[in-house]
Amino acid sequence: MASSRPRRLKTLVGAPTLVAAANDGDPGFGLRRAVDIARRAEAERITGLFTADLLQIDPAGLAGTAGVQEPLIALAALSQATSRIGLVATVSTSFHHPFNLARQLATLDHVSGGRAAWNAVTSSVGEENFGEEGFDGILPSPEARYARAAEFIAVVNALFDANARDAATRTASGALAIDPARFHRIDHRGRHFAVAGPLNVPPLPQGRPVQFQAGQSEAGMAVGAAHAEVVYTSQPSFEGAVAFATELRRRAAAFGRGGGLPFVMNSFHGLIGESESDVARRLAEKHARIDYDQGRLKLADMLGGEVDLSGLSLDAPLPESLLPEVARINRRRGQVAIFRRYAQQGLSLRRLIIEAQETGHWSVAGTPERLADALEERYRAGILDVVTLHGLGNPDQEDLLLNGLLPELRRRGLIDTDYVGDDFRQNLELPPLPGTAAQARIA
Repeated sequence: MASSRPRRLKTLVGAPTLVAAANDGDPGFGLRRAVDIARRAEAERITGLFTADLLQIDPAGLAGTAGVQEPLIALAALSQATSRIGLVATVSTSFHHPFNLARQLATLDHVSGGRAAWNAVTSSVGEENFGEEGFDGILPSPEARYARAAEFIAVVNALFDANARDAATRTASGALAIDPARFHRIDHRGRHFAVAGPLNVPPLPQGRPVQFQAGQSEAGMAVGAAHAEVVYTSQPSFEGAVAFATELRRRAAAFGRGGGLPFVMNSFHGLIGESESDVARRLAEKHARIDYDQGRLKLADMLGGEVDLSGLSLDAPLPESLLPEVARINRRRGQVAIFRRYAQQGLSLRRLIIEAQETGHWSVAGTPERLADALEERYRAGILDVVTLHGLGNPDQEDLLLNGLLPELRRRGLIDTDYVGDDFRQNLELPPLPGTAAQARIA
């Protein structure tokens, strides 16, 4: 792995929610708060806003608040209150259609001035809400979901690539002149989709939205290696992060990809304290707030949702007989593998429940300097290109993020002090898009 990096570490924060709550003084409060947070992120030169998404309400509350708004509409709203920060929408390839999504993403790129990105996920929940032909309320296997995702991404990219860059021009009066002959068909007919095209939105400011992809199972890694520009993965340990990045890039090279693609992205669950004693206090308070009965349910969910942890001692390890075989799990296999590994290391049920609060993500508690050390280690090792930071909008952590961790990262020269380009691709310092002439059609 490289010991020095010319490209700085790129930063994301979660896009704030725009929705109104029952006890808001007026229905616009959620939007105003979201705009304020997005503008603060942009003032700090955060590279992008990232949305998570779930397609169901979890009655047990195990999934937190992810998925409380539709990402594309939310980011379109925030695009009008910002001018430089990137906008990453998480969208399911299992429950959408590529032509509709291509139109939505293209429009987001236009209305934001070239700041759109999409995080392709195959969804591990929500199938009960999409009981149309081909789904019938049953979640397909990971292999089937990722096969659909690969074709889905290829179709979307073909639609973006097929139209000539000068298909739309600006007249002297300021009106838009459209040349229909410059919009081209793709005539795709595959296993999952039949899409003739052309895409009826003019070519995008960025050419394509930036392609993120989330998934760390075997099937997910294959799609990321072939198609993604940024791969989002949960890697709680340094050794696991090295192994994942090495294998991902080996596979990407086998597809003939260069330019360091795909970039690797981690979500960094940092708990920041002013001193070691303050960190210890904050950790103790955080653990004291855990409902361990609810925690048993959350841990069971991390293990695939089919284990019963009731009645087990909190201070004993899990019996090996309760641990699921990863290959038999249909949802979030990468997450299941992480928690199965934790259990096999002999962690007590109590400790496993504590780990489950971070849902298998990279978690570090410490002073700003300690957190910066952890980020710098992965960055210098060449296994971390993009990181999601937490704390913005959280009164307990925001000051320590803005006035502690971010200044320390800048002092070390790890993150950007200003935006480096005119669109999201340039600000991520991605290599140029490949030539599109050979990609206008899909075999």
